[in-house]
Amino acid sequence: MDDYEIEIPQYFICPISLQIMKDPVTAITGITYDRECIEHWIFKSRNTTCPVTKQPLPTDSDLTPNHNLRRLIQAWCTQNSVDRIPTPKTPLNKFHLIKLLKDLHLHPQNQIKTLRQLELFAAANERNRKYMAEVGVGKGVLSFIITCFDKDQVSGLEEALGILNFLRIPAAETRQLITVENGKVIESLTWVLGFDEIENHVAIKSNAVIVLRNIIETVSSKVLERLKREFFKRIVGVLKQGGITQQGINAALHVLLEACPWGRNRILMVESGAVFELIELELSTPEKRTTELILGVLFHLCCCADGRAQFLSHRGGIAVVTRRILEVSPAANDRAILILSLITKYARNSAVSQEMLKVRCVEKLCKLLQYDCAPYLKEKARQILTSHYHDLKDSPCIDPSILSTCTAQL
Repeated sequence: MDDYEIEIPQYFICPISLQIMKDPVTAITGITYDRECIEHWIFKSRNTTCPVTKQPLPTDSDLTPNHNLRRLIQAWCTQNSVDRIPTPKTPLNKFHLIKLLKDLHLHPQNQIKTLRQLELFAAANERNRKYMAEVGVGKGVLSFIITCFDKDQVSGLEEALGILNFLRIPAAETRQLITVENGKVIESLTWVLGFDEIENHVAIKSNAVIVLRNIIETVSSKVLERLKREFFKRIVGVLKQGGITQQGINAALHVLLEACPWGRNRILMVESGAVFELIELELSTPEKRTTELILGVLFHLCCCADGRAQFLSHRGGIAVVTRRILEVSPAANDRAILILSLITKYARNSAVSQEMLKVRCVEKLCKLLQYDCAPYLKEKARQILTSHYHDLKDSPCIDPSILSTCTAQL
Protein backbone atom coordinates (compact mmCIF):
# COMPACT_ATOMS: atom_id res chain seq x y z
CA MET A 1 0.00 0.00 0.00
CA ASP A 2 3.01 2.29 0.43
CA ASP A 3 4.07 1.82 -3.25
CA TYR A 4 1.11 3.62 -4.82
CA GLU A 5 -1.41 6.24 -3.97
CA ILE A 6 -5.00 5.20 -3.34
CA GLU A 7 -7.50 6.96 -5.59
CA ILE A 8 -10.40 8.12 -3.48
CA PRO A 9 -13.82 8.13 -5.18
CA GLN A 10 -14.85 11.74 -5.74
CA TYR A 11 -18.30 11.26 -4.22
CA PHE A 12 -16.67 10.24 -0.92
CA ILE A 13 -15.19 13.75 -0.59
CA CYS A 14 -16.95 16.56 1.26
CA PRO A 15 -17.21 19.65 -1.01
CA ILE A 16 -16.32 21.89 1.95
CA SER A 17 -13.44 20.12 3.72
CA LEU A 18 -12.21 18.14 0.66
CA GLN A 19 -11.72 15.19 3.04
CA ILE A 20 -13.40 11.79 3.20
CA MET A 21 -16.80 12.24 4.83
CA LYS A 22 -17.30 10.68 8.26
CA ASP A 23 -21.02 11.39 8.60
CA PRO A 24 -22.47 12.21 5.17
CA VAL A 25 -25.76 14.12 5.15
CA THR A 26 -27.76 15.42 2.20
CA ALA A 27 -29.05 18.99 2.21
CA ILE A 28 -32.39 20.02 0.67
CA THR A 29 -30.42 21.17 -2.39
CA GLY A 30 -29.45 17.55 -3.09
CA ILE A 31 -25.75 17.97 -2.30
CA THR A 32 -24.11 15.67 0.25
CA TYR A 33 -21.67 17.06 2.82
CA ASP A 34 -19.94 15.89 5.99
CA ARG A 35 -22.33 16.78 8.82
CA GLU A 36 -19.78 18.68 10.87
CA CYS A 37 -18.78 20.86 7.92
CA ILE A 38 -22.26 21.78 6.70
CA GLU A 39 -23.50 22.44 10.24
CA HIS A 40 -20.56 24.75 10.81
CA TRP A 41 -21.36 26.43 7.48
CA ILE A 42 -25.01 26.99 8.42
CA PHE A 43 -25.00 27.54 12.17
CA LYS A 44 -21.58 28.94 12.99
CA SER A 45 -20.77 30.95 9.87
CA ARG A 46 -24.43 31.97 9.42
CA ASN A 47 -24.48 31.17 5.70
CA THR A 48 -27.89 30.79 4.10
CA THR A 49 -26.95 29.38 0.70
CA CYS A 50 -25.69 25.98 -0.45
CA PRO A 51 -21.88 26.09 -0.90
CA VAL A 52 -22.12 24.20 -4.21
CA THR A 53 -25.40 25.21 -5.87
CA LYS A 54 -25.77 28.66 -4.23
CA GLN A 55 -29.45 27.86 -3.71
CA PRO A 56 -31.17 28.99 -0.48
CA LEU A 57 -30.32 26.81 2.52
CA PRO A 58 -32.35 28.01 5.57
CA THR A 59 -31.03 27.28 9.05
CA ASP A 60 -34.11 25.21 9.83
CA SER A 61 -33.74 22.98 6.76
CA ASP A 62 -33.32 19.24 7.27
CA LEU A 63 -30.02 17.42 6.83
CA THR A 64 -30.84 13.82 5.91
CA PRO A 65 -28.30 11.12 6.88
CA ASN A 66 -26.97 9.36 3.77
CA HIS A 67 -26.66 5.85 5.21
CA ASN A 68 -25.93 4.15 1.88
CA LEU A 69 -23.01 6.43 1.15
CA ARG A 70 -21.65 6.00 4.67
CA ARG A 71 -21.71 2.20 4.29
CA LEU A 72 -19.94 2.47 0.93
CA ILE A 73 -17.24 4.66 2.48
CA GLN A 74 -16.77 2.25 5.37
CA ALA A 75 -16.54 -0.75 3.01
CA TRP A 76 -14.03 1.07 0.82
CA CYS A 77 -11.90 1.99 3.85
CA THR A 78 -11.85 -1.64 4.95
CA GLN A 79 -10.96 -2.89 1.45
CA ASN A 80 -8.11 -0.40 1.04
CA SER A 81 -6.72 -0.72 4.58
CA VAL A 82 -7.64 2.87 5.37
CA ASP A 83 -8.65 3.75 8.92
CA ARG A 84 -12.30 2.85 9.05
CA ILE A 85 -14.74 5.72 9.50
CA PRO A 86 -16.60 5.12 12.79
CA THR A 87 -20.35 4.85 12.79
CA PRO A 88 -21.64 8.30 13.82
CA LYS A 89 -23.81 8.72 16.85
CA THR A 90 -27.50 9.28 16.30
CA PRO A 91 -28.06 13.06 16.09
CA LEU A 92 -29.87 14.72 18.95
CA ASN A 93 -33.59 15.19 18.37
CA LYS A 94 -36.16 17.45 19.99
CA PHE A 95 -38.13 14.59 21.55
CA HIS A 96 -35.11 13.52 23.58
CA LEU A 97 -34.60 17.11 24.76
CA ILE A 98 -38.24 17.41 25.80
CA LYS A 99 -37.90 14.18 27.81
CA LEU A 100 -34.77 15.50 29.56
CA LEU A 101 -36.59 18.72 30.47
CA LYS A 102 -39.43 16.71 32.02
CA ASP A 103 -36.92 14.57 33.93
CA LEU A 104 -35.25 17.71 35.27
CA HIS A 105 -38.44 18.78 37.04
CA LEU A 106 -40.16 15.45 37.72
CA HIS A 107 -37.22 13.37 38.94
CA PRO A 108 -35.13 15.39 41.44
CA GLN A 109 -32.92 12.38 42.19
CA ASN A 110 -31.60 12.49 38.60
CA GLN A 111 -31.21 16.26 38.26
CA ILE A 112 -27.42 16.35 38.21
CA LYS A 113 -27.24 13.56 35.63
CA THR A 114 -29.85 15.30 33.45
CA LEU A 115 -28.12 18.68 33.69
CA ARG A 116 -24.76 17.15 32.74
CA GLN A 117 -26.33 15.52 29.69
CA LEU A 118 -27.83 18.84 28.63
CA GLU A 119 -24.52 20.61 29.16
CA LEU A 120 -22.70 18.07 26.97
CA PHE A 121 -25.29 18.49 24.24
CA ALA A 122 -25.01 22.29 24.42
CA ALA A 123 -21.22 22.15 24.21
CA ALA A 124 -21.20 19.72 21.28
CA ASN A 125 -22.36 21.84 18.34
CA GLU A 126 -24.52 24.68 17.10
CA ARG A 127 -27.19 22.33 15.80
CA ASN A 128 -27.82 21.02 19.31
CA ARG A 129 -27.96 24.53 20.71
CA LYS A 130 -30.50 25.50 18.06
CA TYR A 131 -32.76 22.59 18.98
CA MET A 132 -32.33 23.32 22.70
CA ALA A 133 -33.45 26.91 22.19
CA GLU A 134 -36.45 25.79 20.15
CA VAL A 135 -37.78 23.41 22.81
CA GLY A 136 -37.26 25.89 25.67
CA VAL A 137 -34.25 24.36 27.44
CA GLY A 138 -33.02 27.81 28.49
CA LYS A 139 -36.33 28.69 30.10
CA GLY A 140 -36.48 25.31 31.85
CA VAL A 141 -32.95 25.65 33.23
CA LEU A 142 -33.67 29.20 34.45
CA SER A 143 -36.70 27.81 36.28
CA PHE A 144 -34.40 25.23 37.89
CA ILE A 145 -32.09 28.02 39.13
CA ILE A 146 -35.09 29.85 40.62
CA THR A 147 -36.03 26.62 42.44
CA CYS A 148 -32.47 26.41 43.79
CA PHE A 149 -32.82 29.99 45.04
CA ASP A 150 -36.14 29.23 46.74
CA LYS A 151 -34.70 26.13 48.42
CA ASP A 152 -31.27 27.67 49.11
CA GLN A 153 -29.79 24.74 47.15
CA VAL A 154 -26.43 24.94 45.36
CA SER A 155 -26.33 21.43 43.90
CA GLY A 156 -26.67 21.59 40.11
CA LEU A 157 -26.00 25.33 39.80
CA GLU A 158 -22.65 24.88 38.09
CA GLU A 159 -24.12 22.63 35.40
CA ALA A 160 -27.23 24.78 34.94
CA LEU A 161 -25.23 27.99 34.49
CA GLY A 162 -22.84 26.15 32.17
CA ILE A 163 -25.80 25.27 29.93
CA LEU A 164 -27.09 28.85 29.90
CA ASN A 165 -23.63 30.12 29.02
CA PHE A 166 -23.89 28.16 25.76
CA LEU A 167 -27.47 29.18 24.94
CA ARG A 168 -29.10 32.45 23.99
CA ILE A 169 -32.59 32.38 25.47
CA PRO A 170 -35.14 34.00 23.13
CA ALA A 171 -36.06 37.47 24.37
CA ALA A 172 -39.78 36.66 24.44
CA GLU A 173 -39.19 33.66 26.72
CA THR A 174 -37.04 35.72 29.08
CA ARG A 175 -39.61 38.48 29.37
CA GLN A 176 -42.40 35.97 29.91
CA LEU A 177 -40.50 34.18 32.66
CA ILE A 178 -39.62 37.44 34.40
CA THR A 179 -43.29 38.43 34.35
CA VAL A 180 -44.50 35.06 35.67
CA GLU A 181 -41.81 34.79 38.34
CA ASN A 182 -42.16 38.43 39.43
CA GLY A 183 -38.46 39.30 39.16
CA LYS A 184 -37.10 36.09 40.66
CA VAL A 185 -34.95 35.39 37.59
CA ILE A 186 -32.72 38.40 38.27
CA GLU A 187 -32.93 37.92 42.03
CA SER A 188 -31.82 34.28 41.82
CA LEU A 189 -28.83 35.09 39.60
CA THR A 190 -27.89 37.95 41.94
CA TRP A 191 -28.02 35.43 44.79
CA VAL A 192 -25.49 33.23 42.99
CA LEU A 193 -23.01 36.14 42.85
CA GLY A 194 -22.76 35.98 46.65
CA PHE A 195 -21.08 32.54 46.62
CA ASP A 196 -17.39 32.72 47.46
CA GLU A 197 -16.71 29.51 49.33
CA ILE A 198 -18.33 26.80 47.19
CA GLU A 199 -16.31 24.62 44.83
CA ASN A 200 -15.66 26.11 41.36
CA HIS A 201 -17.07 29.47 42.48
CA VAL A 202 -15.06 31.30 39.79
CA ALA A 203 -16.82 29.45 36.95
CA ILE A 204 -20.20 29.62 38.69
CA LYS A 205 -20.08 33.38 39.36
CA SER A 206 -18.60 34.15 35.93
CA ASN A 207 -21.35 32.23 34.16
CA ALA A 208 -23.99 33.79 36.41
CA VAL A 209 -22.97 37.35 35.52
CA ILE A 210 -22.76 36.43 31.80
CA VAL A 211 -26.32 35.07 31.96
CA LEU A 212 -27.38 38.22 33.82
CA ARG A 213 -25.92 40.36 31.04
CA ASN A 214 -27.82 38.38 28.39
CA ILE A 215 -31.05 38.83 30.34
CA ILE A 216 -30.55 42.52 31.11
CA GLU A 217 -30.02 43.17 27.39
CA THR A 218 -33.49 41.80 26.58
CA VAL A 219 -35.75 42.96 29.42
CA SER A 220 -38.05 45.97 29.28
CA SER A 221 -37.27 49.41 30.68
CA LYS A 222 -39.81 48.78 33.47
CA VAL A 223 -37.62 45.95 34.76
CA LEU A 224 -34.42 47.98 34.50
CA GLU A 225 -35.82 50.95 36.38
CA ARG A 226 -36.87 48.71 39.30
CA LEU A 227 -33.55 46.97 39.92
CA LYS A 228 -32.83 46.61 43.63
CA ARG A 229 -30.02 48.06 45.71
CA GLU A 230 -28.76 44.52 46.45
CA PHE A 231 -28.43 43.89 42.72
CA PHE A 232 -25.92 46.73 42.32
CA LYS A 233 -24.08 45.82 45.52
CA ARG A 234 -23.50 42.30 44.20
CA ILE A 235 -22.34 43.47 40.76
CA VAL A 236 -19.96 46.03 42.26
CA GLY A 237 -18.85 43.40 44.79
CA VAL A 238 -17.88 41.06 41.96
CA LEU A 239 -15.72 43.78 40.42
CA LYS A 240 -14.15 44.60 43.78
CA GLN A 241 -13.36 41.07 44.91
CA GLY A 242 -12.32 39.68 41.54
CA GLY A 243 -12.39 35.91 41.43
CA ILE A 244 -14.16 35.83 38.04
CA THR A 245 -12.95 35.48 34.47
CA GLN A 246 -12.18 38.39 32.14
CA GLN A 247 -15.34 37.54 30.23
CA GLY A 248 -17.23 37.75 33.52
CA ILE A 249 -15.74 41.17 34.32
CA ASN A 250 -16.79 42.54 30.95
CA ALA A 251 -20.26 41.07 31.41
CA ALA A 252 -20.60 42.80 34.81
CA LEU A 253 -19.57 46.10 33.23
CA HIS A 254 -22.13 45.56 30.46
CA VAL A 255 -24.82 45.07 33.10
CA LEU A 256 -23.94 48.38 34.78
CA LEU A 257 -23.83 50.16 31.43
CA GLU A 258 -27.28 48.87 30.45
CA ALA A 259 -28.72 50.11 33.77
CA CYS A 260 -27.02 53.54 33.67
CA PRO A 261 -29.64 55.56 31.72
CA TRP A 262 -31.91 55.69 34.79
CA GLY A 263 -30.92 58.30 37.38
CA ARG A 264 -32.14 56.11 40.24
CA ASN A 265 -29.81 53.31 39.12
CA ARG A 266 -26.83 55.67 38.89
CA ILE A 267 -27.42 56.80 42.46
CA LEU A 268 -27.61 53.20 43.68
CA MET A 269 -24.38 52.36 41.83
CA VAL A 270 -22.57 55.31 43.39
CA GLU A 271 -23.88 54.39 46.83
CA SER A 272 -22.55 50.86 46.23
CA GLY A 273 -19.06 52.31 45.64
CA ALA A 274 -19.06 51.73 41.88
CA VAL A 275 -16.99 54.82 40.96
CA PHE A 276 -14.16 53.93 43.33
CA GLU A 277 -14.07 50.27 42.22
CA LEU A 278 -14.15 51.17 38.53
CA ILE A 279 -11.14 53.44 38.97
CA GLU A 280 -9.34 50.70 40.89
CA LEU A 281 -10.11 48.23 38.10
CA GLU A 282 -8.87 50.65 35.44
CA LEU A 283 -5.64 51.23 37.38
CA SER A 284 -4.86 47.53 36.84
CA THR A 285 -4.49 48.34 33.10
CA PRO A 286 -7.12 45.99 31.70
CA GLU A 287 -7.66 45.06 28.07
CA LYS A 288 -9.00 47.56 25.53
CA ARG A 289 -12.65 46.49 25.64
CA THR A 290 -12.69 46.54 29.44
CA THR A 291 -11.30 50.08 29.47
CA GLU A 292 -14.00 51.23 27.04
CA LEU A 293 -16.70 49.74 29.25
CA ILE A 294 -15.24 51.23 32.44
CA LEU A 295 -15.01 54.70 30.93
CA GLY A 296 -18.55 54.32 29.58
CA VAL A 297 -19.96 53.58 33.03
CA LEU A 298 -17.83 56.28 34.70
CA PHE A 299 -19.17 58.87 32.28
CA HIS A 300 -22.76 58.09 33.28
CA LEU A 301 -21.94 58.08 36.99
CA CYS A 302 -20.14 61.41 36.74
CA CYS A 303 -23.37 62.92 35.43
CA CYS A 304 -24.58 63.05 39.05
CA ALA A 305 -23.04 65.14 41.82
CA ASP A 306 -22.34 62.22 44.17
CA GLY A 307 -20.63 60.36 41.34
CA ARG A 308 -18.33 63.30 40.64
CA ALA A 309 -17.57 63.68 44.34
CA GLN A 310 -16.62 59.99 44.57
CA PHE A 311 -14.49 60.34 41.44
CA LEU A 312 -12.56 63.30 42.91
CA SER A 313 -12.14 61.53 46.24
CA HIS A 314 -10.03 58.88 44.54
CA ARG A 315 -6.46 60.11 44.11
CA GLY A 316 -6.05 58.22 40.86
CA GLY A 317 -9.27 59.30 39.14
CA ILE A 318 -8.08 62.15 36.94
CA ALA A 319 -4.73 60.45 36.37
CA VAL A 320 -6.08 57.18 35.04
CA VAL A 321 -8.64 58.86 32.77
CA THR A 322 -5.96 61.21 31.43
CA ARG A 323 -3.65 58.29 30.75
CA ARG A 324 -6.22 56.63 28.48
CA ILE A 325 -6.61 59.63 26.15
CA LEU A 326 -5.03 58.86 22.74
CA GLU A 327 -3.82 55.50 24.05
CA VAL A 328 -6.73 53.08 23.64
CA SER A 329 -9.35 53.83 20.98
CA PRO A 330 -11.60 56.60 19.63
CA ALA A 331 -14.40 55.32 21.88
CA ALA A 332 -12.12 55.60 24.92
CA ASN A 333 -11.08 59.13 23.86
CA ASP A 334 -14.72 60.14 23.69
CA ARG A 335 -15.63 58.84 27.15
CA ALA A 336 -12.42 60.10 28.79
CA ILE A 337 -12.83 63.66 27.47
CA LEU A 338 -16.50 63.76 28.46
CA ILE A 339 -15.65 62.56 31.97
CA LEU A 340 -13.02 65.30 32.37
CA SER A 341 -15.46 67.82 30.93
CA LEU A 342 -18.04 66.96 33.60
CA ILE A 343 -15.47 67.00 36.41
CA THR A 344 -13.93 70.34 35.44
CA LYS A 345 -17.29 71.97 34.70
CA TYR A 346 -18.60 71.42 38.21
CA ALA A 347 -15.27 71.61 40.09
CA ARG A 348 -13.58 74.80 38.96
CA ASN A 349 -11.08 75.10 41.78
CA SER A 350 -7.34 75.27 42.08
CA ALA A 351 -7.09 71.79 43.56
CA VAL A 352 -8.48 70.25 40.37
CA SER A 353 -6.27 72.51 38.25
CA GLN A 354 -3.18 71.45 40.18
CA GLU A 355 -4.12 67.80 39.84
CA MET A 356 -4.54 68.26 36.07
CA LEU A 357 -1.04 69.71 35.90
CA LYS A 358 0.43 67.04 38.14
CA VAL A 359 -0.87 64.12 36.05
CA ARG A 360 -0.07 65.91 32.74
CA CYS A 361 -3.72 66.25 31.84
CA VAL A 362 -3.14 69.73 30.41
CA GLU A 363 -0.37 68.39 28.21
CA LYS A 364 -2.63 65.58 26.96
CA LEU A 365 -5.47 67.98 26.16
CA CYS A 366 -3.14 70.27 24.22
CA LYS A 367 -1.91 67.24 22.30
CA LEU A 368 -5.48 66.21 21.53
CA LEU A 369 -6.08 69.61 19.92
CA GLN A 370 -3.34 68.76 17.41
CA TYR A 371 -4.70 65.26 16.84
CA ASP A 372 -6.96 64.06 14.04
CA CYS A 373 -10.15 63.44 16.02
CA ALA A 374 -13.78 64.52 16.09
CA PRO A 375 -14.27 68.33 16.21
CA TYR A 376 -16.64 68.09 19.19
CA LEU A 377 -13.87 66.42 21.26
CA LYS A 378 -11.48 69.23 20.39
CA GLU A 379 -14.12 71.72 21.44
CA LYS A 380 -14.59 69.90 24.76
CA ALA A 381 -10.82 69.86 25.35
CA ARG A 382 -10.62 73.60 24.63
CA GLN A 383 -13.50 74.26 27.05
CA ILE A 384 -11.74 72.29 29.79
CA LEU A 385 -8.52 74.28 29.33
CA THR A 386 -10.40 77.59 29.11
CA SER A 387 -12.41 76.93 32.28
CA HIS A 388 -9.18 76.49 34.28
CA TYR A 389 -7.04 78.93 32.33
CA HIS A 390 -6.51 81.41 35.18
CA ASP A 391 -5.17 78.67 37.48
CA LEU A 392 -3.06 77.08 34.74
CA LYS A 393 -1.46 80.11 33.06
CA ASP A 394 0.76 81.00 36.02
CA SER A 395 2.06 77.48 36.53
CA PRO A 396 5.78 76.94 35.95
CA CYS A 397 4.90 73.46 34.68
CA ILE A 398 3.54 74.68 31.35
CA ASP A 399 4.52 77.30 28.79
CA PRO A 400 1.79 80.02 28.86
CA SER A 401 2.20 80.62 25.13
CA ILE A 402 1.36 76.96 24.38
CA LEU A 403 -1.69 77.13 26.61
CA SER A 404 -2.82 80.40 25.00
CA THR A 405 -2.39 78.95 21.53
CA CYS A 406 -4.37 75.84 22.41
CA THR A 407 -7.27 77.68 24.02
CA ALA A 408 -7.40 80.11 21.11
CA GLN A 409 -7.87 77.32 18.55
CA LEU A 410 -11.13 76.31 16.91
